[in-house]
Amino acid sequence: MDTEKSPGCECTPRPKDTGAPVNLMGKMPAADVVADDEPCCGPPAGPPSGPDERPGYAVHGFVEEFLTTPVGKVPRVRTRLAPADIIGTVLTRVGIGRNDYKIAPGIYAIGNPDQEAPVLVTANYKLTFDHVRRELGGQNVWLLVLDTRGINVWCAAGKGTFATGELVKRIIETGLEKLVSHRRVIVPQLGATGVASKKVRKLCGFKVVWGPIRAGDIVRYLENGLKADREMRMVTFTLLERLVLIPVEISLVLKPALWVLLAVFVLSGIGPGIFSLAGAWERGLWAVIAVLLGILAGAGLAPLLLPWIPGTTFASKGILTGLVLVLPAAIAAGLTEGVAGFLALLFMAAALSSYLAMNFTGTSPFTSPSGVEKEMRRYIPIQAGMAVCGLVLWIGSAF
Repeated sequence: MDTEKSPGCECTPRPKDTGAPVNLMGKMPAADVVADDEPCCGPPAGPPSGPDERPGYAVHGFVEEFLTTPVGKVPRVRTRLAPADIIGTVLTRVGIGRNDYKIAPGIYAIGNPDQEAPVLVTANYKLTFDHVRRELGGQNVWLLVLDTRGINVWCAAGKGTFATGELVKRIIETGLEKLVSHRRVIVPQLGATGVASKKVRKLCGFKVVWGPIRAGDIVRYLENGLKADREMRMVTFTLLERLVLIPVEISLVLKPALWVLLAVFVLSGIGPGIFSLAGAWERGLWAVIAVLLGILAGAGLAPLLLPWIPGTTFASKGILTGLVLVLPAAIAAGLTEGVAGFLALLFMAAALSSYLAMNFTGTSPFTSPSGVEKEMRRYIPIQAGMAVCGLVLWIGSAF
């Protein structure tokens, strides 16, 4: 009940490819989505939780107390986020400590649940866990947390960690049949690609009921008698939802960007005298500006302005965004570096922006696996060609 990454990220489930055009300004029916809210599958799955880990026994600040139940002590968690939780969320959003931001899998309590209380299933990615518990204030529910290796529901379903086997394992290991009188678990719809409901029932006797897409709809879903309306089954990708993904997108590219900046700086020093450090400083500044604008265009502006940028592919939108953003700098550089220098900066920024915008497909619910593969096959050669042409023209403009 939680949506995260890589170019054509194969671990990220996406809408089925129906061949129908996609309206980037609208919504998509969740029936065609095998998807989830945040940043995700950029980091690789971490190691499984250790056999001695127990829910709440860290002891975490979000644990209020331990309830005595037929299956032993169960941690009751707070629904109000503490400052430490908020700080953790901010750091994770910018990619700091994100690869190991998880809690112990198992059973948790919210409020004062009894044997009739509903059982909600979620991932052990703490950002997801926090998002779900925050929405459950005033409710009495059991929260069954799966070991998804610190990955959110959407991407964990694609990776195979939010899966049938893991769900059955947690139901059995927690003794859920002793905790509740019913035989029903509410699973987030965005985990549908990883869970086979019929197999779950066959293996452990529990029925899978598909909950809403967003954590914010859980309470209304419970009040409706476990019935989801059309809005609860719709995936959105609003301006705010795209905005919160941008910091982590940029953070992931910073490290490789340093090597790119160093490379263009060194190449800027090549000239008639073989190599000039002064030339590297003078000309390298323009190249560095072009690279930085390309990063900003592809990882920032393209996702932010996605529905309004002309074009049908992420890569083409990235090219257009990169060209527009770097144009003033390219014109200024062209006054001293000539036409070759002008074109070089356009090519370099557009290539980088296009690649990073295409990289964003792993975070978007708009694309399908076949659509991503097709776009990559088509545009990666174009992006590589533009980058090579840009570097050749940039070096040539010094002669």
